[in-house]
Amino acid sequence: MTAVGSDYWIPLAAIAVGFLFATVVRAVSLHYATRKSSAVAASVARHLTRPLFLLLPVFCGRAVQPLLELKPAVAPTVRHGVTLLLVAGFGWLLVSAVSVLEEVMRRHLLSGAADDRQARRVLTRVTILDRVLSVLIVVLTAAAMLLTFPEGRAMGASILASAGIAGLVLGIAARPAAETLIASIQVALTEPFHLDDVVIVEGEWGRIEEITSTYVVVKIWDLRRLVLPLRYFMEKPFQNWTRNGTALLAQVTLEVDYSTPVDDIREEVGRIVAASPLWDRGSWSVQVVEAGERTMRLRVLASARDSGAAWDMRCEIREKLITHLQQRYPWALPKLRTAIEDGSAAEPAPR
Repeated sequence: MTAVGSDYWIPLAAIAVGFLFATVVRAVSLHYATRKSSAVAASVARHLTRPLFLLLPVFCGRAVQPLLELKPAVAPTVRHGVTLLLVAGFGWLLVSAVSVLEEVMRRHLLSGAADDRQARRVLTRVTILDRVLSVLIVVLTAAAMLLTFPEGRAMGASILASAGIAGLVLGIAARPAAETLIASIQVALTEPFHLDDVVIVEGEWGRIEEITSTYVVVKIWDLRRLVLPLRYFMEKPFQNWTRNGTALLAQVTLEVDYSTPVDDIREEVGRIVAASPLWDRGSWSVQVVEAGERTMRLRVLASARDSGAAWDMRCEIREKLITHLQQRYPWALPKLRTAIEDGSAAEPAPR
């Protein structure tokens, strides 16, 4: 075998060995995922093995590169290309490792409980930090690849020489990205909302469905999706119905005539609430909260386990109370009263 021929077989053999190692890692992880039902192994097979098919062959090829007799005009280009592939593969591996960590923690934290607040808090932090770390790894990998070029190092030196102007321009250009990154960190630390929280934003009722490093997806009750920038929640007020718990009070208000027997309405509400499967066996009440010019306003409160049950319970109480008034006290429904008086003046009494 000639020296030239060996120059081809040595790198090919090294690349084949790298592919073999990556294949073994993938086969072992798939074995544990299927036979042992391991969620970690399944995540490794799905995410980590892909960059290994790039990183390991390139690494093995780089290891045998000193054994090759490359021409002086070609050797620098080959070494530079291999270095770029190594940096890209290592960055890809780090991003995949972050994805594996996020997916494994998501599987362990999502217990399916309706009020698992601690798990949802940790999961929200993990999701946001996963996005932030992935972006930082991509930026650092691109910067490392750029610095391998002589032109890139020269560019860095020129930027440092004119740091004042460059810093001003960079600050203006990167302001939206910096604000978004800061908003991501603020959300992770202050926790104004979590995944699956019930919120009211822009006049819409929905649940937090997805949190990314730049935007939040709110699933509206009619299956629409409201996409809002992450910094929206740090700059504008919004309602969070489930921040400290899922239990809520279902509220129903009725305008009724002053002739309505309040005690009977209170007894009827007690029967409706006690028979409802939506009531969490907590509390309920009926109060006259306002006395207007023509009607009085009744407010009915009943506790429910979550926002969905509270909404359905409001509708149930309202419907059954209206039916009860129609059947038992139809005169109690709001009505407009008028009084007709004789406008003629009375005759003066004789003296």
